[in-house]
Amino acid sequence: MPIVTVQLTREGTEPGVDHVTAEQKAAIYQGMSQVLLDVLDKPVDWTWVIFEEVEMENWGWGGLPVAEYRKQLAAKSR
Repeated sequence: MPIVTVQLTREGTEPGVDHVTAEQKAAIYQGMSQVLLDVLDKPVDWTWVIFEEVEMENWGWGGLPVAEYRKQLAAKSR
């Protein structure tokens, strides 16, 4: 039985939404299960997908809080 954990920062992709929506999560559950079926022949009904949203301030990247890292990355690409 495969178990997949998906971790994302808690933020939305649409204006006024500060989290991943139920519809987006459903698509991720289906997609992850389908990959395991396609690659490892693991039945979809045997696959567990656990979704964890992490507050932005609890996520670091490149030695910085993720928001600051993104800001510096955006400044470099200009």
